[in-house]
Amino acid sequence: MADRRTPDSGGAEDLGFTEEQLGSNHVCLIYDGDTPREQLLAQYVAAGLREGEVVRYFADVTPAEQVRGWLEEFGVDVTQAEARGALVIGDATTTYCPGGIFDPAEVISRIGAGYEAAHRAGFTGTRSTGEMSWVRRGLPGSNLFLEYEIRLGAVSTPYRHNGMCQYDARLFDGASLFKVLQVHPFMVAQGQVVRNPCYRRPGESPLP
Repeated sequence: MADRRTPDSGGAEDLGFTEEQLGSNHVCLIYDGDTPREQLLAQYVAAGLREGEVVRYFADVTPAEQVRGWLEEFGVDVTQAEARGALVIGDATTTYCPGGIFDPAEVISRIGAGYEAAHRAGFTGTRSTGEMSWVRRGLPGSNLFLEYEIRLGAVSTPYRHNGMCQYDARLFDGASLFKVLQVHPFMVAQGQVVRNPCYRRPGESPLP
């Protein structure tokens, strides 16, 4: 059974790893190591479950059992959360590229449907985080990942949602990461969420 609190698209959300609270938003996590990231993500997911949200983790290089281990260390009853549909740990490539092809419009359509499905099931909102290393696999359409990020940031929905995109700085060059920053209004810096000074709203000219 889902937590039957009233869904709220405008309320602030506890992100778990910081005192900063955000309404529905799109956050970028760029990292170059594992341990601090593991703790931060476990806190992020655990907070979403406490808030009564559906939480989805899309893993690429991290085995699903390892993600479950992070959460169990933070006291999450993973078996129970998965059984009631509150926690979904899926494969990033399968999620973003069903059939081996990445189509930004199709993925965004499924995300919108997921917001609605969570609302109908009685959850307070949705929270997701995905390992974006799948982009480096060179699958057809993967070069459109920035288009996807722009579309994701522009999704309009009355339902509360929060997304965190994970980028491993060891896999992406500096120019690509700079473009990534320009399409995320918030970023994680030293374990805290801050407004991203590089962010460019849709339609604005990119920074040089």
